[in-house]
Amino acid sequence: MGYIETLRKAVGNAPLILVRASVLLFNASGEVLLVKHSDGQWGIPGGLMELGESAEACVIREVAEETGITVKNLKLYGVYSGEELHVKLRNGHEYYNVVICYTSTDFEGQPVPDGREVLEAGFFGPQHLPDPINPYIKGKMKEFKYESHNSLYKNSAKKVH
Repeated sequence: MGYIETLRKAVGNAPLILVRASVLLFNASGEVLLVKHSDGQWGIPGGLMELGESAEACVIREVAEETGITVKNLKLYGVYSGEELHVKLRNGHEYYNVVICYTSTDFEGQPVPDGREVLEAGFFGPQHLPDPINPYIKGKMKEFKYESHNSLYKNSAKKVH
């Protein structure tokens, strides 16, 4: 039984605060990796931290599990929390996310969805985002300046795939 399942057993449907680590992973063309979750919505890869795990280790593990991609050289992009990250699931479970988001252009592999949590995965340009995309993530992606991260590719000592 995992950490969250253990908490749920103790507190039932009471709201929890959960830490989620995610990454805006860009390829050499400036496209961002998006994943289609089993609920049908697209979003950025990442997941919930386990006990004793760092946020960086969490996002590296989650991206590898969900897409088969090995992420390297994470840079902190931002930390997000608040009412807009409140989730209530069909089963009655409630939680508030604290999202630690990173960026990276350094990775190995091609996206291959795990078929369980992630049904599809691919790189998308800012003008070609898939639907439906999580509304909160869509808003954050509109705020994100793709152009400002083009310098990441030019200044990267290692070629990205």
